[in-house]
Parts: sequence; structure tokens; C-alpha cells
Amino acid sequence: MSGTSPEPDRRIDRNLFVTVSGPPGCGATTLVEGIAEALDCGYVSGGELFREIAAERDLSLSQLIAETGESEEIDRALDKRLRRIAEKWGTANKAFVLESRLAGWIAGNRADIRIWLDAPEEVRADRTADRAEMTSEMQVREVIEEQRYKSYYGIDLSDRSIYDLVINTGRWDAESTLELALTGIEGYDVESDEGAFDTPDFEV
Repeated sequence: MSGTSPEPDRRIDRNLFVTVSGPPGCGATTLVEGIAEALDCGYVSGGELFREIAAERDLSLSQLIAETGESEEIDRALDKRLRRIAEKWGTANKAFVLESRLAGWIAGNRADIRIWLDAPEEVRADRTADRAEMTSEMQVREVIEEQRYKSYYGIDLSDRSIYDLVINTGRWDAESTLELALTGIEGYDVESDEGAFDTPDFEV
């Protein structure tokens, strides 16, 4: 999947709160930008908040990642920012997109549609090869995050049951992935919704 955001061929007039989650290199940022363009709404990414915290503390991404392994304070600071955003937009009755690996869990039942993206590890490694944060560092961060989610919140990140759409972005390009997501968003009808999987709330 290219890192260039595809231009959506359609605009969707829906006041839905959408979350997008997945590991590094899954194409989440590209998809979020496309969905936000189609819905004509704003979005926030977990990576953006992580970089914001790093800047506030005058740390590089690598330094902040290292510190997350030593103290839960940084992790919880990020998750609290995500939760505040989820609480705001979960009751706003306006379109918004929230992206982070934990966004679907943190938003929980506040979200209208939750999407999980993934791709084979070698595909994701190739996509992230030119980023400031090296592939090896991202892999370490993945392991650390999985452990902390289980330790802090009792969350099993391998449980995909809470997501409404699960897409392997290694099988489709960016434009086709966006079309798949937009089809689900546009076709969602609250009147015929027979129920999402319940997501228990938790303290962050």
C-alpha cells in the first residue's frame, strides 16, 4: 500500500465516529486520511499524539519509546488523551476518525464503526523501512504495547471480535482498501443494526 492518500471517488454524509487500528505499516494513516476526506471531518492519530508527547518532553521518538518500557506514566498519558478524544466525539453526533492501535478498545461502545488493519510482517517492514523510527524499534514497540495492554487493562490485542471490519491491506492497494472501508461506512444503517460486540469499559 502506498503512503500517498488516495482521493475518494465519493463523499459520504454520515455523522459517524470511526476508529481505525492496526500495527505499524498496516496503512492506517493512509486510510484515516481517505475516510476523513470522504466524511469531510477531522481526525487524530495516536502517532501524532505520541510525537506531541515526545516534543513536550524534549525527547526523540526512540528515547520516548525506551522510556515507555521503564514507566507506565507515558503509556497512560497517551491513553488518557485518546480516551478524552473518544469521549468527546462519541457523544458529538458528528463525523470524526480516531486512529491508534488501541483506538477501538479505548473508544469502546462510543464508536459507531471500528476497523482493524493488518498485513504480513514482511510487507509492513518494507513499508516502514524509510521512517525515522526504524523497523526494529517498531517491532520492539509492538511487543511492549501488547504486553502493557494485557498488564494494564486486561486487553488481548489478538482478539479481533470487537471490530466491525478487519482488512488485510497486503491484499489490496490503498485505493481499494479505502473503497472497502467506505462501502462499510456508507452501508451502515443504525435502524437495521442488530448489535456490535460489546466492549467492556476500563480505567486508563
